[in-house]
Amino acid sequence: MAIELTVCGLLFIAAYLLGSIPTGYLAGRLLKGVDIREQGSGSTGATNVLRTLGKGPALVVLLIDALKGVGAIALVNGYYALGQMPVMPATWRPWLVAATAFAALLGHSKSIWINFKGGKSVATGLGVLLAMSWSVGLGALGVFAVVLALSRIVSLGSITAAIAVPILMILFSAPLSYKLFASAAALYVVVRHRSNIQRILAGTEPQIGQALPTEVQSN
Repeated sequence: MAIELTVCGLLFIAAYLLGSIPTGYLAGRLLKGVDIREQGSGSTGATNVLRTLGKGPALVVLLIDALKGVGAIALVNGYYALGQMPVMPATWRPWLVAATAFAALLGHSKSIWINFKGGKSVATGLGVLLAMSWSVGLGALGVFAVVLALSRIVSLGSITAAIAVPILMILFSAPLSYKLFASAAALYVVVRHRSNIQRILAGTEPQIGQALPTEVQSN
């Protein structure tokens, strides 16, 4: 049992470190020599990269951040596929998937490489969902797309999609571990967007392509 728990811990740490790769920060340094944490909203996610660096870099950051989520789930699936000893009981697999999924989200938003700063875990969360349950991932992406099309506010689309994920997990009869992950992850993503929620309620949240209010950029 001790060995199995050690392997679980190593998978969790590996998923966290994978999620911690600061894609947006690296893009800012490499392309413009700026610290993106000091630009716009201060987030290292694709939306702030879009405002700071442009569409091309934002798309690349979005894809890589999503792949970090896919990679975290692949760690667990790969371990079982290899069949190396000690092999975890099959009943542990969905719980390990849920744990590594959350580790990737945590790594993205609290990266060890940039003083525990990061993004809001939306793109990495999408990658995680597509790897866990493609139907839930596509459903969440659809909710995001509809809300974005109607409001043109990225954060509102992200928040709405996050809230929809636990509901989609229930509708698609996902394992209990996935449902618990979805609930915890949705709450985490919404909390990460608390400043956006305040601006949405105040009517000052910018639409896609618009700059942030001056007072936000100065914080």
